[in-house]
Amino acid sequence: MARNPSPSPAPQVAERLQGKLDPTPQGSTYVCPDKMDWKPSQFEGIEIKVLYEDKERGEMTCLLRWQPGTTLPFHKHPEIEQSYVISGSFSDHDGICREGEYVWRKSGSMHETHSAEGCVILAIYRKPNIFRNSAGFEPGGKRVKTDHAPRTFKS
Repeated sequence: MARNPSPSPAPQVAERLQGKLDPTPQGSTYVCPDKMDWKPSQFEGIEIKVLYEDKERGEMTCLLRWQPGTTLPFHKHPEIEQSYVISGSFSDHDGICREGEYVWRKSGSMHETHSAEGCVILAIYRKPNIFRNSAGFEPGGKRVKTDHAPRTFKS
């Protein structure tokens, strides 16, 4: 029986640092969220501070501030989404994520999310969420009502 040679490692794994190393000038970007203004998103009751964005790749890291009683409409995650709750809580049909907790959503998953008490979250997107009439968060975009109870949660 013939043996297949083991596959070569992925380029990022095969690369090793060698020799004299110097830090990259201007290789870090520092952001002060406290000095940034909250901007309205297209979803009433949700404001945003964009910390990092690469529109070409669809990547975004942002702070989202939800008012109490806000429900983000049903949407799909084309890639994983990661959220860390800084204050308050938010939930979906699978559970609730509270202050100091973290949740990530699987690629291709769909849901709506709700915050009964309001919250501030750090959200990391590899690709923008897909909604019925838009994708991603659009600061200052056409306003979508969010002041309703979740429609997909079990009572």
